[in-house]
This record gives sequence, structure tokens and C-alpha cells, in this order.
Amino acid sequence: MEFPSWIELVERNVAKFGDLVAGIDPSRSDVPEFFGQDDVWIERFVDFMIESIEGRIGFVKFQSAYFEACGLTGLRVLAAGIEKARAAGIGVILDAKRGDIGATAAAYARAYLTPASAGGSGDFEADCLTVNPLMGPDTLEPFVECANRFGKGLFVLCRTSNPGAGWLQDKMTGNRLVSDRLADLIAAIGANTNGSSRMNAIGAVVGATVPHEGRRLRQLLPRSIILAPGLGAQGGDAAAIHSLRGNIPGDLLIPVSRGLTLVRDRGISAADYRQLIIDRIDGFKAAVAYDYPDNRAIPA
Repeated sequence: MEFPSWIELVERNVAKFGDLVAGIDPSRSDVPEFFGQDDVWIERFVDFMIESIEGRIGFVKFQSAYFEACGLTGLRVLAAGIEKARAAGIGVILDAKRGDIGATAAAYARAYLTPASAGGSGDFEADCLTVNPLMGPDTLEPFVECANRFGKGLFVLCRTSNPGAGWLQDKMTGNRLVSDRLADLIAAIGANTNGSSRMNAIGAVVGATVPHEGRRLRQLLPRSIILAPGLGAQGGDAAAIHSLRGNIPGDLLIPVSRGLTLVRDRGISAADYRQLIIDRIDGFKAAVAYDYPDNRAIPA
């Protein structure tokens, strides 16, 4: 099956469904009891979520850690969920935050970005992958090479949403903040691989919880897609999130995970839970809705 490139997916799905991303972080204690208590609960949950978002949201973000925590069953379900979402035309972001040196980074890139037809296993092939750059620019090279070769996307950690992020990311190195240096690196890599697209396939993770930093970083990342976690359970402000937008529809993707799926009443029925998710989707879409100006020229 032929799949569109990451940028083509972003342009198409944002135009159809908006910039919300459904995060799938399977935690048994956070979801209704009707999914069951056996090992198959995670498969039922993932299938339920994909069926619930299909035709309503254009992107899904699988958090790899939750699947790994369920052992071989979880990994099998992750592979099946990725395949099912991509077959439905949903853009798949795998949130694995991988990063390592040399051959190890190349192995990660082969695992998550390389089609089976090109030597990958294909089991965990996603459209886009989150990566950690803090071991140095050379650790990004295998991921960037695969992204360019196979039309994939990357989201490189830049200024994250967690409370302790400022311990390093807000520190000065020379006369620049660490996060600014990371933004410069992301923009430079993206510019070198941009081709004819208005947006770069090499994007940045900038938390929705830090709109002031996000506004500054957006100026350094005019053509980059920003993935902005933190809306919902982490307390990100839907009104302030627009500070992370640039001038191009699709240059901001907004993931919501627990904000869509968490329930306090675990006895809720399947029909009511599906309606709850749909209502939450509609609510988040309304909260982050934005009309880009007619003048969409990209800053020089």
C-alpha cells in the first residue's frame, strides 16, 4: 500500500479535520471497566479509540511506553494499531523519544521509519517519530536520513511541557538558551531537507504549557511544524496555544491524551464512553479553532 508523505498527510488532514491529535496512552486504571481485566483489554481499547476518532481527527499519537509496559501483548497491539490507523488515513505519530549514537540510532530509525520494502520490519513503521537531540546533532542524522528517504516526519524535543524542563532547557549556554540552540538546529536541519514544501518535515516539540517560550521559539522555527503537548490534563491554556502558530495551516499540531480518554466513573457504558470521547473531541476542536490570515507568506 502506498502512503502519502508526512507533509502531504499534514496538509490533507488538517484541511479536513483540524490540528487536534488524539493521544493513545493505554492505562487500565484510567479507562472504563467494560474493556475487561484480561490481557486483551489493551487491544479492545486501541480498536475502540481508532474507531471513535476515524472521520473526526486526522492524527493519532501512540505513546510507546504504555505499550511496552504491557510486554509482548502491548507491542503486538501497538503494531496492529499503527497499521489500522494508517490504513484509515490517520497520520500516525509514534511518541518514543528515541535518541542514541551511531549504529544504535540507525537501528531505531530502521525500526520506526523504514518500510518493510526497504529493509525495515514494518511492524512499527509510523509516519512521524519523536526524537531526543540531547546527545548531540550527530545522533539525529540517521533519523533525518530515513525521514528524507521515505517521506517521514520527525518531532525533535525543543522546549518540553513537563515541570522540570527548565532545569536544562531554560539554561544559558554562551549567550543563548539551550532551547533556542535546539530551535536553531531544528530549523537548520529542516531547511536543508525542505525541498519544495512550504513546511519542514523536521519539526519541534514545544509544550503548550509554556506559551511565552513558545512565542519566542516560533520566531526561530517559521517553517517548522510544532507539536504542542500539554493541553488538557497538564493544564495548557487553549487560548494561549495560538502563540505557537506560524503562518501556515498545519504548522501546529495539538495532542490531547488523558483529556480525551480519562474517566472517573469506570462503570460507564461503551455507548456513553464513545459519546463522551466525541463530545470531548468537539470541545477541544472548538477551543483551539483558528482562522489563519489570508496573507500566509512565510517569513524570510
